[in-house]
Amino acid sequence: MSIVKQSSGTAKTRAGIWAGTMEPTIWRVGPDPGRDRLSSRVIPDAPTNPECLPDVYANGIAMPFSQHADVLLPQDHRDGTNRDDLLPTNWLSGAAHEDNQDACRPLMRVHALTHDREARERAEEIGLAVGATRAYGAGNRAYSEHPDPERTCFERDRDRIVHSPAFRRLAGKTQVIIFPRDHQRTRLTHALEVAQVATAIARAAGLNVALTEAIALGHDCGHGPGGHACEDALSVFLENGFDHAPWGADVTLSSLNLCHETLDGIRNHSWSRPLPITPEGMVVRWADRCAYCAHDLEDAVKSGITSTDQLPASVSETIGATRPRQLDALIRAVVQCIRANGVIGMSPEPAHALAELRRFNYENIYTRDVSIEQGNSVIAVLRSLVEYFIDHPDRLPANLKELQYQHHAASVLPAPPAATTEDNAAFIHWASVAYVAGMTDRFAFDLAIEYLGWNPLRLPVGIG
Repeated sequence: MSIVKQSSGTAKTRAGIWAGTMEPTIWRVGPDPGRDRLSSRVIPDAPTNPECLPDVYANGIAMPFSQHADVLLPQDHRDGTNRDDLLPTNWLSGAAHEDNQDACRPLMRVHALTHDREARERAEEIGLAVGATRAYGAGNRAYSEHPDPERTCFERDRDRIVHSPAFRRLAGKTQVIIFPRDHQRTRLTHALEVAQVATAIARAAGLNVALTEAIALGHDCGHGPGGHACEDALSVFLENGFDHAPWGADVTLSSLNLCHETLDGIRNHSWSRPLPITPEGMVVRWADRCAYCAHDLEDAVKSGITSTDQLPASVSETIGATRPRQLDALIRAVVQCIRANGVIGMSPEPAHALAELRRFNYENIYTRDVSIEQGNSVIAVLRSLVEYFIDHPDRLPANLKELQYQHHAASVLPAPPAATTEDNAAFIHWASVAYVAGMTDRFAFDLAIEYLGWNPLRLPVGIG
């Protein structure tokens, strides 16, 4: 998998700047029309004559500046404390508005560019690197849809994932430590940190940031309660085993009708899976490993499980001993590799340091005796729950069809048994696994106590 970074010899013109193709939209703060107070960077004069930008307006990328509206702060901020230099200002003329001065309302004005979906799709053709994934229309989905007027297909995917129940439930699922305390990671905070690392790389490499973010936010939605031990617990009930990566793409998120490229990145983010078909998927694959190696170590150090003094010299000297330094070094390593070689990867030295950090985490965090004991407790609870629901299907959700995912040709998992009748044994077996896989840690363990009479002392315990 490789990409080639596209170079551009286009001269920076005022038309390009204000069309948003050369620089990002600039927020103007304060009465001075020629300077951005946040950065003290001189801003070019705003064009006031549409005829000077005929192509821009003809393509619908920019709107006449005379149509811009004031953006007011909330009513409770209009406290009459404004001074003359904070009165609402028309930044095209530089003159203060005389109307409604009794309100003395502060405001910010932005020279907004009406970047609808089609305009931003055209901008992607020019602005993204050669080999980056472009968004077109409604996207490549299993079930056809009408395009969104404003959002590209990958932006739409990202929004659907963020608003999905599966994404919200990540807040209650184990990353490494069962029953995480306030400052320990959950699957949700892990997903957010992976998204940050991945989008930082994607922006620097000229890749599609929206697609990268959608894959990163959804990559772990297939995880069940109790961390990776859940995979061992549920695999015995399924012919092909339980793997959170394809389960997330083909079961958990199937009802969202996401784009094929998004689902492929989620399905193949794990290093044990085939390579993703997009460079954005490859970036998330690297970002996931970089993020969890760094932040799992940080959680373990803060919990007293291990110490950075124990890190191998090849790690601490190459990428540092703390999460900020490690992520900074690892992100730069991937970006530099892309810029130098057009390949999404790392040069040997940081790649070896990352591998050593992962090995250290496995030996000192994931496979230590206490972790193995916790994993065994998770396996015992979840298997008992699945067996209970197989024997008591009346305790499954009232509408069993809610657990029937939308199977389509691109799925790597077999279609589930049809929910034709409530006593369909094969479907009840599958639905019991799907129901337990979707639970949060606390919900699963509470049900074990309520339904199974499970001794709370046998449940996994958190770490301070």
